[in-house]
Amino acid sequence: MPIPPDLSPACRAENTDPGTVPDLDGLLVLPAGKTASDGPFPLVTIVHGGPDDRYADRLQLFSFHGARAQWLATAGYAVFLPNPRGGRGHGHEFAASVAGRVGREEWSDILTGIDLLIAEGIADPDRLGIAGGSHGGFMAAWAIGQTNRFRAALVNAGITDWGMLAATGEHGQLDGALSGSIGWEGIGPHPHDAVSPISFASRVRTPVLILHGAEDTNVPLGQAVYFHRALRHFGAEHEFVIYPREGHSIRERNHQLDVLRRTRAWFDRWLRN
Repeated sequence: MPIPPDLSPACRAENTDPGTVPDLDGLLVLPAGKTASDGPFPLVTIVHGGPDDRYADRLQLFSFHGARAQWLATAGYAVFLPNPRGGRGHGHEFAASVAGRVGREEWSDILTGIDLLIAEGIADPDRLGIAGGSHGGFMAAWAIGQTNRFRAALVNAGITDWGMLAATGEHGQLDGALSGSIGWEGIGPHPHDAVSPISFASRVRTPVLILHGAEDTNVPLGQAVYFHRALRHFGAEHEFVIYPREGHSIRERNHQLDVLRRTRAWFDRWLRN
């Protein structure tokens, strides 16, 4: 199937040391009817979940990633869909490289793509947003604890404390492998503390919208509650929405529509000024 004109390969970040990682790629969804030369545009980066996942040149209707990217593009946003280390498409070593190091190289990969889009005049450096669901939600929460470059963020079913996730989520041992440790491995601090967004909540200056399903057993609601309480403690601008009856994915039609509307309204509020 041909790629629609507003959905095209965004960039290819060439690695200077090809022995360590292949060249990286991603997709760019441009505002409807626009080309790259019409930029710079406000840019929202949406990080995929997994991390064992991948954005590909295909029709994307998943409620968070593809549909929300197109939804934002119709409102005048450029949307970057990066494929950082830890995802599919480059073999086992590439996918396993984030084990015990979540938020490290995959974060620098994402920043490399954003900086390339800025350098090419596609993205406005003063109107950057970041969003994600599940592991992508973790990356969005991680990002705003590491930098103040983003003017708005959206964390959907995101991981904010890896120790708590290993203790209460569906994939405890896997989560411990991704984050580097589990809380019962002796007296801390533990490696997972250093890669948990909750540890950096005092640094957050970016307004953040937190969305979570009340019945999520993959990334339990407590992850969002913890982040919300920390942000409230430090006086950080945020909104927190809990969807009743919903699990890790938002299924009810009215809730899906609410997510889409809130998403666009949130980024309009902070990136349109």
